[in-house]
Amino acid sequence: MTNAAPNESAAERPRGRRGIRVLLAVVVVLLLVVVGFLVWAKTVMQGERPAALEAWTDDRVSIESFDDSVVMTPVDAASDRGLVFIPGAKVDPYAYLAKLADAVAETGTTVVITKPTLNLAFFDLRPLSTFTGHAPDVDEWYVGGHSLGGVKACMMAADEEVAGIVFFGSYCANDVSGDDLSVLSISGSEDGLSTPDKIEGAAHLVPADTTFVEIEGANHASFGDYGVQPGDGVATASDDDVRAQITEALVAFWG
Repeated sequence: MTNAAPNESAAERPRGRRGIRVLLAVVVVLLLVVVGFLVWAKTVMQGERPAALEAWTDDRVSIESFDDSVVMTPVDAASDRGLVFIPGAKVDPYAYLAKLADAVAETGTTVVITKPTLNLAFFDLRPLSTFTGHAPDVDEWYVGGHSLGGVKACMMAADEEVAGIVFFGSYCANDVSGDDLSVLSISGSEDGLSTPDKIEGAAHLVPADTTFVEIEGANHASFGDYGVQPGDGVATASDDDVRAQITEALVAFWG
């Protein structure tokens, strides 16, 4: 005797097809979201070529590019101090070379500018050693960053053994106020993203002896060289003036 398979009812067949169509539609939407996000993340605010070239041709600083970072080393009188610097969200790492070159030369500090995963610091799960490994002679490490890069740096400072934090237009989102850290916060009076009010509002999350420096006329994009950023204020200070004040603040901070 043979057993016949149960017949699918006429009502069940349309429901099954509708379910398959819905599932396919959901998969297509998810794929479009993923592709759209990847395209968005890969579209960075490009560093300005003249500023980057100025740093590359500065005979006081040696610059070397790796897959994970860009390393700036003082040619003369290098100290045992280093800074791992994390770019802002979707900002070209090379956009920070010019703003940091004078500080590298004048303080003897090695600076490792990271190349974050998907150009977003929060997606970068690599340990600090990934970047400090490029400068094995450095004994004392600081972490820092611009904008969301600074937020990530503060998170790293809570988990890694570092001497301190350097903020460019940024602040902590986690509490390190009780940690033994030297902290420098450099901000801009015209910053439309990390506004003066936001900097002040997060001041309780860093140690009480944190050094705060506000550059009059600087906006959010003033801390790099990558053009205009949506939502930012209007800068009234020149790039050269901002660069000089960043250098002055770092020289005073590191002595």
